[in-house]
Amino acid sequence: MRKIFLLLCALVCMVSAYAQNSLKVRVKDKQNNTALADATILVKGTNIILKSAADGTANLNNISNGLQTILIRNVGFEEQKLMLTFPFTQNEAIEILMEPAEDELEEVIVSSTRTSRSIQNTPTRVETIELEEIDEKSNMRPANVSMILHESTGIAVQQTSATSANASIRIQGLDGRYTQLLKDGYASFGNFASGLSILEIPPLDLAQVEIIKGPSSTLFGAGAIAGVVNFISRVPREKADLSFILNQSNVGQTNIGAFSMQRGKKFGYSLLALANFQKAYDVDKDDFTELPKTNDFTIHPKVFIYPSERTMITIGNAFTKSDRTGGDIFVINKGINAEHQYFETNNSTRNTSTLDFSYKTAEKDLLKIKTSFNYFKRGISIPDYKFNGVNYNSYTDFSYLKTLKNQSLIFGGNLVYDKFSEQNQEPVLKKDFTTRTAGAYAQHTWDLSEKLKLESGLRADFVNYFNASYRQNEVFILPRVSALYKFDDHWSSRIGGGLGYKTPTLFTEQTETFQYQNLLPLNHVKAERSFGGTADVNYKTAISDDWMLSFNQMFFFTRINNSTILLQDNDGNFSFGNTREPVRSLGFETNAKLIFHEHFKLFAGYTFTDAKANYLPVIQTIRLLPKNKLNLALLYEKESNFKMGLEGYFTDRQYLYNNQQTNAFWEFGFMAEKVFGKISIFINAENFTDTRQSRYKSVVNGSNLTPTFDDIWTHTEGRTFNGGIKLKL
Repeated sequence: MRKIFLLLCALVCMVSAYAQNSLKVRVKDKQNNTALADATILVKGTNIILKSAADGTANLNNISNGLQTILIRNVGFEEQKLMLTFPFTQNEAIEILMEPAEDELEEVIVSSTRTSRSIQNTPTRVETIELEEIDEKSNMRPANVSMILHESTGIAVQQTSATSANASIRIQGLDGRYTQLLKDGYASFGNFASGLSILEIPPLDLAQVEIIKGPSSTLFGAGAIAGVVNFISRVPREKADLSFILNQSNVGQTNIGAFSMQRGKKFGYSLLALANFQKAYDVDKDDFTELPKTNDFTIHPKVFIYPSERTMITIGNAFTKSDRTGGDIFVINKGINAEHQYFETNNSTRNTSTLDFSYKTAEKDLLKIKTSFNYFKRGISIPDYKFNGVNYNSYTDFSYLKTLKNQSLIFGGNLVYDKFSEQNQEPVLKKDFTTRTAGAYAQHTWDLSEKLKLESGLRADFVNYFNASYRQNEVFILPRVSALYKFDDHWSSRIGGGLGYKTPTLFTEQTETFQYQNLLPLNHVKAERSFGGTADVNYKTAISDDWMLSFNQMFFFTRINNSTILLQDNDGNFSFGNTREPVRSLGFETNAKLIFHEHFKLFAGYTFTDAKANYLPVIQTIRLLPKNKLNLALLYEKESNFKMGLEGYFTDRQYLYNNQQTNAFWEFGFMAEKVFGKISIFINAENFTDTRQSRYKSVVNGSNLTPTFDDIWTHTEGRTFNGGIKLKL
């Protein structure tokens, strides 16, 4: 009997030790007492983890007896911790009040789809580069946004000039003219105004960069065949924000910038001012610059007016002046003589005035009217040739967003006027061109269930474009559809596709390389048309308390019909014409992110791109396009204290326009930043292994008097070291 009694006691103890308990919590925002959905609740040291529901509640089961630590996390809020001893008796849910994090991180809201949804609930696939990464890349290159985009999977910043260092953006292997660049939703960087655009967009006032890959013409019209890159500016808050940056590099670049913003009850403001100075730099001592002598200045004030809680008016004006001189370094430093005469100057003035009016007709309904006027003037000079042109662009858009219980509908229209005028040119070569567009669009987003969300849209554009040689009217009907399916808390998938178009333009990556010399006006060239889509699978999970893993696999396809190609006649003149042979790009992108204890972050991205132009003879692969690219980055960060990172990038072989293949290459970078209160000091070593094109073959051919230049396929300036100071008040 005694043995049986002891055995029963042991069994009771064992059952008690391994008893399973439940816990119910409700997560709320402490500031406004509203429920927080998708907050992460986990039991430390176990695999018990789940997300809060729409009403903020979560039920945790299978919790063992004893003292347990419950962690509650949500983006933009401080982590909360509960210490509870189980068994635990509760009659109602424990209320968890989340306090906003000091760094004011917020849930990622995308504006490029016009619905202002969180990125997790947007059927259209949108990639975001957030403020933290923008701030990090600004340390590397405060002058412009090229570094932000260069290191993104599936995007390439293609240098188009050996002496001026001008560049364009390629998405999924397609030429830069197929990517639409926006600043706060304004299309001010198209056609001739795309010249020097990447070099004239500063990153200091950016809050977020949104990237939509694949045809996006339904909401954005012409030029969004490969995708859209939208640079989103910061908006003022009640707490004043004032920051300064001073940067110096070993290649002779100096950057001095400031950004300030604050909101009052009825008025707010933001102000960006940036000056960049670059000395002429010749790294390989061949007498020709890899980096031109440059003086840039940008000032961008914005005024925010709040007549009521429902109304906001924003008035802004961005002005940029840039002077760049490259070529023979002796000419730049000492002037022309008998042996040194080649130079290339680029002088540009860009001014963009904007006006936004927003009115909330209901809690979630929004009427929005926005208009802009853009003036861009650029002059190019080389020996015995000058090019001068002015581009005028006006853009007006009006839209209304109606939000229902499980649906949102946005409809609107826009008017676009774009005119280019060349100055001081003989009539036969005068490149004047005007495009006028009137469009109407509608988009419907429908949450069919918690798992399935659909988005469909339709645009109709009437386009009239003309010059002295011809006039063309075209109508484009552009449908687009996308879907998001959430399998569970870990797996989700998006698929989408649509049509697109691009009106004719003389200003492409190829024509930029010869400064538009002997380029004939457009004549009977029609718009290019496209169709394509993307599909992806996402996975994210907490491996344990300290490890987080996310993974994305995306596939893409785009086909361009009626594409325009550059032709050369027997007299050496260049012209554009349409071809029946298509251009198509297909491939996939793989992205993975591993986070350890919120301090160590490992990023890996791989891009495979197979892009071909059927009109090309012999080798149809699109030029200056690597089939394989690999991005690797390891970052250590201790919040508001210290960060450092190591990056590595592999680029596969590329075909040049002469059908030769380049070498594959690696490049590596290192950065570090230390924060001392309101002051931070940063250093950066970009391409510290000194990968550059002149190590394989001289970029410059011929004599100093009549040089020619190879296609640019990798770094020309070699390694770059820079460091500086930032002050945030």
